[in-house]
Amino acid sequence: MKILNLYCGIGGNRKLWGNEHQVTAVEWEQEIANIYQDYFPNDTVIVTDAHQYLLEHIKEFDFIWSSPPCPTHSEIRKAYVYSGQNEVQYPDMQLYQEIILLKYFAKKTANWIVENVKPYYDSLIKPSVVLNRHYFWCNFYVKKRTFKDSEMQIGITKVNETKFGFSLEGVKLKHRKDQLLRNLVDPEIGLYLLQQSQKGIKPLFNFDY
Repeated sequence: MKILNLYCGIGGNRKLWGNEHQVTAVEWEQEIANIYQDYFPNDTVIVTDAHQYLLEHIKEFDFIWSSPPCPTHSEIRKAYVYSGQNEVQYPDMQLYQEIILLKYFAKKTANWIVENVKPYYDSLIKPSVVLNRHYFWCNFYVKKRTFKDSEMQIGITKVNETKFGFSLEGVKLKHRKDQLLRNLVDPEIGLYLLQQSQKGIKPLFNFDY
């Protein structure tokens, strides 16, 4: 199966997918892409704009996972603005552009997922399923289940540089290590959603716009 993993980061969602699939991963930052490639040497890693790459290659894949940047949507942003730690900023609408694009223009046999955090506003497009603190929009049925809350179990600090088996200890980055680790999707959720997509159960009706 040909899989497109957009905004791949260091690969939380991808960790348990195995090596039987042909995975293309897209990441904007070279140093982050290098870490991903170290963990997944069999994947094709492309350093470019994931949003544009999806537009140009949407018909080429059997399964598409997209995790657009979440900071402008996160509940934490509103708290930071109120406390004076962040300036007011527009939510990045590329999130909703990709949901609409995938729904109408992905190839008919493809399954797709768009992932983001729970927003501080009422979601403009209702998610297909909510798993832990993540919203997922997809074109297949996902049975709701609960996963262990890793955020509660693992305090992600500058001292603790390990999460889900990924370690950034000794790695020099211009990015905050704790932020990279915090952005990881639980690999168990990543595997669960891939398995659900392969069952081929489509929703009884499409989510409304």
